[in-house]
Parts: sequence; C-alpha cells; structure tokens
Amino acid sequence: MIRELKTFVAVAREGTFAAAGQQIGLTQAAVSAQMKRLEEELGFTLFDRTGRAARLNRRGRQTLAQAQALIQLYGQLGSRQRTQAPAVFVALGAIASVQQAVLPQALVKFHRQLPGSRTRVVPGVSTALLNAVDAGDLDAALIIRPPFALHSDLRWTPLAREPFRLLVPRAAPPGDWRALIAGLPFIRYDRSSFGGRQVDRFLRAQGLAVREVCELDEQEAIVRLVAAGLGATLVPQTTDRRRWPAGVRALDLGAHTFHRDIGIVHRADLAEATRLLTDLIAEAYREPPGRAG
Repeated sequence: MIRELKTFVAVAREGTFAAAGQQIGLTQAAVSAQMKRLEEELGFTLFDRTGRAARLNRRGRQTLAQAQALIQLYGQLGSRQRTQAPAVFVALGAIASVQQAVLPQALVKFHRQLPGSRTRVVPGVSTALLNAVDAGDLDAALIIRPPFALHSDLRWTPLAREPFRLLVPRAAPPGDWRALIAGLPFIRYDRSSFGGRQVDRFLRAQGLAVREVCELDEQEAIVRLVAAGLGATLVPQTTDRRRWPAGVRALDLGAHTFHRDIGIVHRADLAEATRLLTDLIAEAYREPPGRAG
C-alpha cells in the first residue's frame, strides 16, 4: 500500500498519470493500475479525470494530506527522529485579475511561514468558483461578490471595491461617455461573469444600445483590444492598476460610477492553513501601493 500511496502523491503533484510515471520510473499503465487498486481499497475515487489530466477531487485532497503523513511516518520507522507535522494542502480559486494583483505576494508569505506546504490556485469565473467552494472542491475563492445572498454555511470577507471605467481608444473623437458608448463598437465583458452582468445591468438601466463586436472574460485582453483601436469597453479598474496603456483613454462615469466588490468566499469552519492564507491575502490588499513584496 505504501507503494500505491507514493504513486498517488506523485500523480497529485504532476497532474497526469504519464508525468507521474516519468518521475517515479513507471509506465502510465502501471500508474493507472496502482491508482485503481488504491481506489478499490479505499472505496472511493480520488481523481476527476478530464482527458489526460487527473485532478484531485474533494476526497482526493483529503486523502493526499493523510497519504503524505503516512509516507513520512513509514520512512521514520525505527528512527529516533521526532516526527514532523504533515504537509498541508490548500486549494484556492481566483479570478484572473486577482491572480495578477496581490495574490502572488500573499502566496510567497504563506509558503515562507509554512515550509513544505502546497497550494493550488484554480482559475475560473466567479460563478464556477463559488459553486466549487460550496461543493467542498475548493477551500476558499477570491471572487466578485455575487448579486444574491450566500448559503448559510458560507462566509464573505470583503477585500476591495473597484470602480468601473469607460475605456476608449486614444484616437477616438471627444465626447461624453454616453455618446462614446453608443457611437463606438463595444467590447463586452463576458456576461457569464458577475462583473459582466453588472455591465449588462448598467447599460440596460441607462437605456444604452451598443454595437457589440467582441465578448470575452480576460480583462487584460479587453484592454489590449481597446488600445489597438477595436472599440470601447466598460471594465473595473483593478486594485493593482496604476495607469492604462498609452493607446487607451479612461473616462470616469461620475455620479453614474458603479463598482465590483472583491472578496474571499469560504466555509465557516476554515482549516488553520486556509485561514492563514486568507488572512495574508487580506493583509496584502490593505497594504498601500508600492509596499507589496
């Protein structure tokens, strides 16, 4: 069983049976056979298999920490060394803009404070990440606050309030924001995201019809399309955004400015390691600009 557990840890680390096999000197078929035996012995599946990827499911993540602890204890049999605490694993969801902002510095501090720990950052839109936390597949997630009440066993920690700006190409003719939205081709922030829904509600509330040319979720890509002259857009000015590209002109919506709220969603019963990471993320958001690192 120890052999299977070691292979299981390798698969969790490498992400595929083939890559794990290369690391530990087994064929993909041998790895697959070992994982089948382990799952049969445990009585539940450990992975969500998508194509060649083998991602840990909720039971798999729980089992990983136990497997690592058992392997460590096995290696210390007959030794007089004091046992060390097993490594911890935290699965964190995060929307793209947050991954590019303060998350890296929080992760660096986390791993320095918990040597030997492991984290996995899962990308996605807020809706999907919220559902993953609710299902227990993620320990916590950095998302846009949903426009509805959270389930009673979920908690919300606010981090930042980011204003939406109208971005137009630098060469666009002058005009007020209403005329520019109506007159230029419109690059839409994906409506499947909470932020995109905010844009959609704003346009409808203002009675503005747009000539939609493109719809996507990645904000940096949206900004680049504006800089290239494709059209105008409404996107939030993220916490780490100090200036816009040279080809972009950003307009304030004045009294009509709307915001997106960024925060951490998690269950009430946070594990100690997850609580440490969420505290470090909140601390990073509170740091003044230029103090990160």
